[in-house]
Amino acid sequence: MIGGGPSPILTKDDKLHKMKIKLLFLLTTIVSIHCHSQISFEKGYFIDDNNYQTDCLIKNIDWKNNPSEFEYKLSEEDESKKLTIESVKEFGFGDFSKYVKAIVNIDRSDDNINKLSNEKNPVFKEEVLFLKVLIEGKINLYQYIDGSVKKFFYGTEDSNIEQLIYKIYNTKEKKIPEDNKLDTKSKLAVNNAFRQQLWRDLKCPKFNINTFSKLGYFKKDLMKIFAKYSECHNDELIDFEQKHRQKQDVFKLAIRPRLNYSSLSVKNAIIISNDIIEFEPKTSLGFGLEAEFILPYNKNKWAILIEPTFQNFKSEGLITDASSIFRGELRTKIDYSSIEVPIGLRHYFFFNDSRIFMNASVVFDMKLKSDFEGSGYNGSDVFTPIKRKATTGNFAFGIGYKLFNKYSLEIRHQTGRQIIGGNEISKWISSYKTSSIILGYSFF
Repeated sequence: MIGGGPSPILTKDDKLHKMKIKLLFLLTTIVSIHCHSQISFEKGYFIDDNNYQTDCLIKNIDWKNNPSEFEYKLSEEDESKKLTIESVKEFGFGDFSKYVKAIVNIDRSDDNINKLSNEKNPVFKEEVLFLKVLIEGKINLYQYIDGSVKKFFYGTEDSNIEQLIYKIYNTKEKKIPEDNKLDTKSKLAVNNAFRQQLWRDLKCPKFNINTFSKLGYFKKDLMKIFAKYSECHNDELIDFEQKHRQKQDVFKLAIRPRLNYSSLSVKNAIIISNDIIEFEPKTSLGFGLEAEFILPYNKNKWAILIEPTFQNFKSEGLITDASSIFRGELRTKIDYSSIEVPIGLRHYFFFNDSRIFMNASVVFDMKLKSDFEGSGYNGSDVFTPIKRKATTGNFAFGIGYKLFNKYSLEIRHQTGRQIIGGNEISKWISSYKTSSIILGYSFF
């Protein structure tokens, strides 16, 4: 094992790890190719420009940006067809999602600091858009999103729909009206005309000027004030966002026991020259608790994960042709345990009652125990136990299968991380790798 130059850190099972990585990427590629239709067609309807309603199946991708077209089928067996905004005045899914066509004046001012204009007033352009209905009541609230452009509209089905005006702009004025003041140092101001619009049109005995003076241009704030207005007039209200939230699972908690297969390789240029200590790979049990936060768009396909997990590794390493200082033999022991905290992103591919998922995570490691010691051929100490105060992070990649949104099976591989240190932390180089088979059960 002694070479003439620096040696890379390799383990006996490097080929096995590489094979697992290739398998993960192969499965990922297959899933990506064959799962482009993972978003299901759901029961919905559309109304054409002649006011004729058609009940059908619509491909629901839970649009993040407002669509201008959609796919539909008249039955499961039919081929899908496409309809555009030119021929449809409304479409939706039951009472949890609805889009209506409207001819509106829209100001597409961008709130990006680098793209602000010097104009305080909105610059309107007439467009035909599908607006998403948020609140349907005495006066309706609508939303339009296109990339970084996010605007709200209001009106009734029998009246013109107007944009609620909110605009951040550059200013060179020395004096800025208090209500428009945002940041005098950066010379930015904001036009909050939407507050005056609502004060003018949402009449209710319970409202006063203070009701609107601090109102934010946010979906939550606007929906709240529109709901209160309908309640004030005893008007029947449909809150599409609430219906949508009730339909989705926005948070999942799962227990995640696992079988880990771990390996470790260690190198120290001073103590063991160019030799590499390869510890015997070990199989051990681990246990995790996964919190999954479903992102509220794109048909629940994306989620953020946090998964605190206990793991441990206890093994021995042996070099039989070590340098003469050890008289041909160096024995080492490692006793390492920690709480890993992967934080990552998951993507789902749906198939009726089952789904395939892929996730990638950054793993933060909180060491519980990390003792490393070595001895020579006669048992004499070569170096006393070294205890590392902290370990480095690494990455994890996995692919899995979930059934009935309840039971799951995942194969996961972690890249190598440094776990050994102490007084000679700068001289020790280690690579700790783990591959896992993970079972999961979501209890809510």
